[in-house]
Amino acid sequence: MKILAAGDIHGDTDLAKQLAQKAEKEKVDLVVLCGDITQQESSTEHLVGMFKQKVLLIPGNHESQATADFLAELYKAKNLHGYSVKLKDKEKEVGLFGCGSANIGLFQLPEDEIHSILKKGFKYIKGCNKKIMVTHVHPSSTLMEKFTKFFPGSSGVKKAVDELQPDILFCSHVHEAEGMEEKIGKTLVINVGRKGKIIEI
Repeated sequence: MKILAAGDIHGDTDLAKQLAQKAEKEKVDLVVLCGDITQQESSTEHLVGMFKQKVLLIPGNHESQATADFLAELYKAKNLHGYSVKLKDKEKEVGLFGCGSANIGLFQLPEDEIHSILKKGFKYIKGCNKKIMVTHVHPSSTLMEKFTKFFPGSSGVKKAVDELQPDILFCSHVHEAEGMEEKIGKTLVINVGRKGKIIEI
């Protein structure tokens, strides 16, 4: 299974088009959008609808849960915030679960709520061969956190990673850490960034 994961589009329709072209060219099976799809909810057109593949998304700190639901419903995508999805890939089952928003910004959540939302989504996919966590904010106590003085990492995400040990965590939020990969235990944490990352499972 080939996945294109990206975040922080911020209403940039040219960027959305470039990502959609990349998804086509690379023949990806799934697109995952890690929040901040809009720019403070002011732009929703020509973003999610650009992609021909199945899209999973979460809200960032620039859009509300309601806007994420609206985008998901309009474009037959799936809002992963507090939910999970199982996908079959030959004999393997890949499970994705997520929590949107962040611990800072317009649409923020308390750390304990971030942790409990991730735990809730995980319980439905814990038997899958591969488990992928999707968040907007990065975990605390990581190298990514050192790239910014303004956006602290999330202790709620870090606690969930430590407890649930997913194989991969997709996040975005810190533009300066775009493309960075690091390990927390057995979990590969990837800041997918605006240009997007292609991951083969």
